[in-house]
Amino acid sequence: MEMRKWLNIYFNFSKREYNGLLVMLGLIGLIRMTPVVYDFFVEDKWDQHAEASAIRKLTMIKKNPKVMNRQPSVPGKDLKLFNFDPNTIGAQEWQLLGLSAKQAAVILRYRSKGGRYFKKEDLQKMYVISPKLYEKLIPYIVIEKTKEPGHHLYPEYTHPAKQKPALIALNTADTLQLLEIKGVGPAFARRIFNYRQRLGGFYKKEQLLEVYGLDSLKYNEIKDQLILDEQALTRINLNTAMFDDLKNHPYLKYKQVNAIIQFRKQHGNYGNIADLKKVAILSAETIEKLAPYISF
Repeated sequence: MEMRKWLNIYFNFSKREYNGLLVMLGLIGLIRMTPVVYDFFVEDKWDQHAEASAIRKLTMIKKNPKVMNRQPSVPGKDLKLFNFDPNTIGAQEWQLLGLSAKQAAVILRYRSKGGRYFKKEDLQKMYVISPKLYEKLIPYIVIEKTKEPGHHLYPEYTHPAKQKPALIALNTADTLQLLEIKGVGPAFARRIFNYRQRLGGFYKKEQLLEVYGLDSLKYNEIKDQLILDEQALTRINLNTAMFDDLKNHPYLKYKQVNAIIQFRKQHGNYGNIADLKKVAILSAETIEKLAPYISF
């Protein structure tokens, strides 16, 4: 009653509000006591699966104490480093050094096409070898300098400046061969290769300027290391081509592809390049650029 009088003096509580306050305080107290009551009356339950796993592990340790010292196998961490010549070791040795089977196959393919490592830094050109792995391998790389009868060493070891770089066939080289171009790294090699696939080949070297990120400075650096074979161009027959055959060509937009196909359906097959000029949506510049890649 004293509490009710005190509340009436300071807060002007009615009887109903006072009773509601008591009920709320009681509920709060009950909620606060619930965990204590639960811990007192309810026994902890064991995780049967965890207990069974622990028992099995203890049994294995008793039978074979070395199990405790085993660490889980983590790819890339179980390296077996040893002195090696990247020009001679096989796929199995590369895998011991931390490469996967596919990565080792890339390096062997590069060597089979005449690729060779003349100094340790040449391994950095291989995109399958990460910078982190390369740093681990540096102390173990031993490149044997082969002697030739009547000569002290091969020219590449003593007179690299006098050697003429091998010319790369731009329309047939794979990404590994493109890496042999001085000034071309893994990123540019992939971009040039992918753009060539979409284009159908290069009919002039200046088309390299259409490759993303390849500016005039880079072009002038690499152009003299390349040769072109226009016979390697992939041509599309406009009289049989469907939408999917033309949609990825970098010189055509989707609307232009549709216009080419619809014009053929309405007017019959194309006879020559002049017929293509009748497609209103195609500019003279687009037709000129497209001409080496189409046939009738």
